[in-house]
Amino acid sequence: MRILILGGDGYLGWPTALRFSARGHEVAVVDNFNRRRWVEGAGSNSLTPIADLDTRIATWEELSGKRIAAHVGPIEDGDFIDGVVAEFLPDAVVHYGQQASAPYSMISRQTAVETQYANTIGNLNLLFALRDHVPEAHLVKLGTMGEYGQPNIDIEEGYIEISHKGRSDRLPYPKLPGSLYHCSKVHDSTNIHFACRTWGLRATDLNQGVVYGIETEETVSDERLITRFDYDEMFGTVLNRFCVQAVIGHPLTVYGEGHQTRSFLNIRDTLACVEIAALNPADAGEFRVFNQFTEQFSVMELAELVKEAGAHLGYEVEIRHYDNPRVEKEEHYYNAVNSNLLDLGLEPRLLGEELVESILGILDRYKERAAEGAIDPRTRWNPGRPTAAQA
Repeated sequence: MRILILGGDGYLGWPTALRFSARGHEVAVVDNFNRRRWVEGAGSNSLTPIADLDTRIATWEELSGKRIAAHVGPIEDGDFIDGVVAEFLPDAVVHYGQQASAPYSMISRQTAVETQYANTIGNLNLLFALRDHVPEAHLVKLGTMGEYGQPNIDIEEGYIEISHKGRSDRLPYPKLPGSLYHCSKVHDSTNIHFACRTWGLRATDLNQGVVYGIETEETVSDERLITRFDYDEMFGTVLNRFCVQAVIGHPLTVYGEGHQTRSFLNIRDTLACVEIAALNPADAGEFRVFNQFTEQFSVMELAELVKEAGAHLGYEVEIRHYDNPRVEKEEHYYNAVNSNLLDLGLEPRLLGEELVESILGILDRYKERAAEGAIDPRTRWNPGRPTAAQA
């Protein structure tokens, strides 16, 4: 297939490009390197020394003999993404190309508007480009489990059967997004669903859990192919953040009591899920939703797991509770369905102490690069709300 990957320089986008290229697909990537700039602006960096995109592509061609095409520009520019789609004529588009940090979206009015504009307008531009040039192409869109929030009922995969006043229907599952970033993802889902119903497009929305890990089958072949690894309070996902904190001797930053429960999956499983979705496309006019995760953990369960794994490797790991900067339930029900991808053949790589030890061992090589001042939580969802210490 001809596969276009938006956000192809990113944590997930770059390994995804390599995976599809290694399997014989013709791959092109799009990026404008905003993630690199945003992280630098936050006083942080990728713990791993990532090469620039040109070097990555040249290295992959040197090792594999396969060429990945690159288009540099913002998808918020409708003419730009329209031109890319018209030129490449993809069979499938994997859309990672968004501002993906909840804390970043909550810093200020400026970052909230930037997030909503980049994500919602960029996605709309893509939908029109698909409609006008490749209406049979399959859109594989990275959503997030955070769209659902923390409902007091089981979380279904995108839709729910509702009976009301003697009538019933299958409707989109209610959304309770937990940040302005998550709100933008809900907007995307609504717009994609509309495009499928109205224009006959085909799309799979992958509501992904929190991703952890670093190595994939392709990136381990040469250090110049390694993907980025964020660990700061703004862009680092919780388990990745904990693992870096463990190897540099920083206390694990547990927000509140740590009873918040979320869905998780390994980076290798993310690539497997995206590949499964691309190889099993939705029907014309169909908007599919897959909950993309393999396990559920509380924040404290992860902290304890990292502490135990670190101890086996000789790290002294402290768990510290911080005032929760977010507005969220810490005691809540959480049970999500994730059968669609399993039914299509996903074989999960489950989290355990051995896997955490492997991640810690890899990160230890790069620990001197850590910007420790970017780790502690600073971005508050409601700046006017007193902290626990102030109350």
